[in-house]
Amino acid sequence: MNIEELREYCLSKKGVTEGFPFGETALVFKVAEKMFCLASLEGDFSANLKNEPEKNLELREHFPAIKPGYHMNKQHWNTVEIDGSIPDKMLKQLIDDSYRIVVEKLPKKKQEELKNS
Repeated sequence: MNIEELREYCLSKKGVTEGFPFGETALVFKVAEKMFCLASLEGDFSANLKNEPEKNLELREHFPAIKPGYHMNKQHWNTVEIDGSIPDKMLKQLIDDSYRIVVEKLPKKKQEELKNS
């Protein structure tokens, strides 16, 4: 997966916006103003994605390309190096998980608005 494929996949989800709130080297994807993916455009291509704490530990144990989230809460975020060692299907699942976790934390009214958009 390259940056354009990641971008298209993230933007295909309901209610997603993109921006550069941290400068031009970090592309951020949000749903309802809450970040679910931060893609690094500088140096090695990587993405910070949210997941459940237990799942994060398991992923880090099994995949050398998945590390504690760089500049993020390391319990809830992973940095996934997108170097070809993680299959695209799995990467899409990690993006889906991050999006779902963020949406589930939204107020019920926001969740309904998103469902009906």
